[in-house]
Amino acid sequence: MATPKTSSPTVAHHSAQDAYKVTALVLQGGGALGAYQAGVYQALDEAGVHPNWIAGISIGALNAAIIAGNAPEHRVERLTEFWETICKSAFWPNRPAIPWPENMTWPQMFRDGMNAMAAWRALTEGQSGFFQPRMPPPILQWHGTPATTSWYDTTPLRETLERLADFDRINHPKCVRVSVGAVNVRTGNFAYFDNRVGQLRPEHFMASGALPPGFPAVEIDGEYYWDGGMVSNTPLYKVLSERPHRDSLIFQVDLWSACGALPRDMGTVAERVKDIQYSSRTRLVTEYMHNTREQQQLLHELMALVPEEKRKESAYRRAERYSNGALTNLVHLIYRDKPYEGHYKDYEFSAATMHEHWQSGLTDMRHTLTQPHWLDPPTRENPFVTHDVHRVLNCD
Repeated sequence: MATPKTSSPTVAHHSAQDAYKVTALVLQGGGALGAYQAGVYQALDEAGVHPNWIAGISIGALNAAIIAGNAPEHRVERLTEFWETICKSAFWPNRPAIPWPENMTWPQMFRDGMNAMAAWRALTEGQSGFFQPRMPPPILQWHGTPATTSWYDTTPLRETLERLADFDRINHPKCVRVSVGAVNVRTGNFAYFDNRVGQLRPEHFMASGALPPGFPAVEIDGEYYWDGGMVSNTPLYKVLSERPHRDSLIFQVDLWSACGALPRDMGTVAERVKDIQYSSRTRLVTEYMHNTREQQQLLHELMALVPEEKRKESAYRRAERYSNGALTNLVHLIYRDKPYEGHYKDYEFSAATMHEHWQSGLTDMRHTLTQPHWLDPPTRENPFVTHDVHRVLNCD
């Protein structure tokens, strides 16, 4: 399924990456749209850019498990297998592909209907290796538990993760750092599970993607967790607020755009609600962190002017905790909706649409990597820079 690799300036990208202590891949949640992230990763792999930290939420966490759970030379292959697995019906054979000339465009009404049918099949049949309708359904359960009170059973997902991801590799101290976010159902508090703090198991990744009421809460060490996207659908803040501060190159891959057209019917109202809810205002977080870093950098420079004999005083020690001389380069990619997509785009798992999402991510990341100097480290005068191949000037 993956597009054949093409030649790229890997030497230049390697050199740029080497200037940073951290190269992070930050993956937002978004269900079926997550194939876009797989395409982004393929382009990074082509260019020889290998993250040493992957942070994900929901489908971003599942992509993180597949990437971190395999050797670099097998990651694109395993991502392909993962997406081709979960984009099949759980019970019935997929319909055969309809022959269609490559140089022709699907009629809008026909494509709308095919996408709606694929979403309906996901709701009624589930997806192979991912989820299946719970039997009996929750409304017929007399004594449900947090792990069974949902419309779907995600047991197939555990089997898929165990088959396609090596958890010994994920938890190896010298391999990629992994952080995935979830919400404690009992307390409502957000939590990150991190392989630098404890051992990650399939349930940590499943918890990050356990969006209710479709998917059940996942038990971890006596507590139950739901999808992290209920509180924050992007783990960007986790990476930006990490201490000790280190020079970082961050690829932030979002699946929902905060910007969009005004809705004209109830279907587009539902779509915009999801876009706004799950976009998590990534640019707002970015702007906040940009301003914070500038202030931290200024404090760092001012502290260098303090005489050595004054540096043992408590005021200096307190200020030291807030200063930050690290440089941050944030490369932002956002999936752009297609005209035929509706409010069901996050659970429309047809193979045809998955291929298009993947190709979009591949194209966007390839284009990003061709931009001159985008991976170069920032300067001390401007310690936090952002790049966005899709930036819209009039969009907040």
